Amino acid sequence: MAELAIIGGTGITSLPGMEIKRKRAVHTPYGEPSGPVTYGHYCGTTVVFLPRHGYGHHIPPHQINYRANLWCLQHIGIQTVLAFAAVGSIHPDMQPGDLVFPHQLIDYTWGRPHTFFEQGSHQDQPVAHIDFTDPYCERLRKCLIDAASVTSLRVHTQGVYAATQGPRLETTAEVDRLERDGCAIVGMTGMPEAALARELELCYATCAIVANAAAGRGAPTITMDEVEANMKIGVENARTLLAELLPLI
Repeated sequence: MAELAIIGGTGITSLPGMEIKRKRAVHTPYGEPSGPVTYGHYCGTTVVFLPRHGYGHHIPPHQINYRANLWCLQHIGIQTVLAFAAVGSIHPDMQPGDLVFPHQLIDYTWGRPHTFFEQGSHQDQPVAHIDFTDPYCERLRKCLIDAASVTSLRVHTQGVYAATQGPRLETTAEVDRLERDGCAIVGMTGMPEAALARELELCYATCAIVANAAAGRGAPTITMDEVEANMKIGVENARTLLAELLPLI
């Protein structure tokens, strides 16, 4: 049975080279996940793959059913979740194609169902307050850092992830605010995914792929052609990392 799940973000709607064994549709109390989970072997490891935006990349970040996705993974026995995410870089050292392993996050999203602990869903439990001091699993983060250390990839082992609502990109003034808040990268899917994983006691960490410089930090405008070109590089870097990471997990 697989204990590791990989959540694919923008640019990672499949794992090329994965030896697919089967796909399984999982129905949850919170609705349908982004798609069926794919079981297979990748780099010698049994893994489960789930594309966050759907297999056709058709679900925008603010409409992803994060609760169904995470509940689904726990339900099938997953204990560790590695989430890939495309981000914009705020910190000047973080260049397109780089990989970032964030250690903290700030949530700027709104209106997204963000907890499993709602009135009526846990009648036999008191109100729950999870500890979220460190939002990412340090065990998995250490594995990411150790794996990257034996490659020539450009990686950043820390950074504060700003989770914004989307689906539009941010204004320059908004990115200025994020920088003042201490954020190094900005994306649209980091929350509530990380918090829901913590509620389910899953070991969860993010590998962020820098797709572009955030607004006001690079070219006058951000084009999808630029993002797609950078993501191709970043995805290849992510695959290189996975080859070293999976044996460690």
